[in-house]
Amino acid sequence: MRTAKVTRKTAETDISVELGLDGSGAYDCQTGVGFFDHMLDQLARHSLIDLKIAAKGDLHIDDHHTVEDTGIALGQALAEALGDKRGIRRYGACLLPMDDALVRAALDLSGRPYLVWNVEMPTPKIGTFDTELVREFFQALSTHGGITLHVDALHGFNSHHIAEATFKAVARALRDAIETDPRKGDAIPSTKGAL
Repeated sequence: MRTAKVTRKTAETDISVELGLDGSGAYDCQTGVGFFDHMLDQLARHSLIDLKIAAKGDLHIDDHHTVEDTGIALGQALAEALGDKRGIRRYGACLLPMDDALVRAALDLSGRPYLVWNVEMPTPKIGTFDTELVREFFQALSTHGGITLHVDALHGFNSHHIAEATFKAVARALRDAIETDPRKGDAIPSTKGAL
């Protein structure tokens, strides 16, 4: 069973993440940040990772701590569920269109966190959500999940579409990377013998 449960409690947030890598994309994400919940639902649905997130944060200040700390906890849960990464495909990529937006995501579950982010948001907010927090979430996810992640927005003029295409593209790339390789289901996908 490739599952994990992580809790993270600080003076700013209290977060619980449960996930199952071999799920159907079921989701129950409750962070108190409506647009972010919508994006987390997309991440679960399109990666086929079952995801349950409950977060309470200092939203009276702003959404930053809740979004970033959710990324940290989700990255930690992902790394825990992957274990030694035996049998996974390791790499994933997706070119995802959503109306005016076209986003490319490529990732490596290498254990070496690195984020390359070429995504411009035309507006500073989507509703009340700060668009700069999309990058903050993926920075936290890649750092604490041990993921090399490259994200490029190739087209787009609507911030909602760009942000949503980003979450969906990463989700589809993640789906490919975590799947079991039918030709090497017992091997760690590295010449080093470890990831």
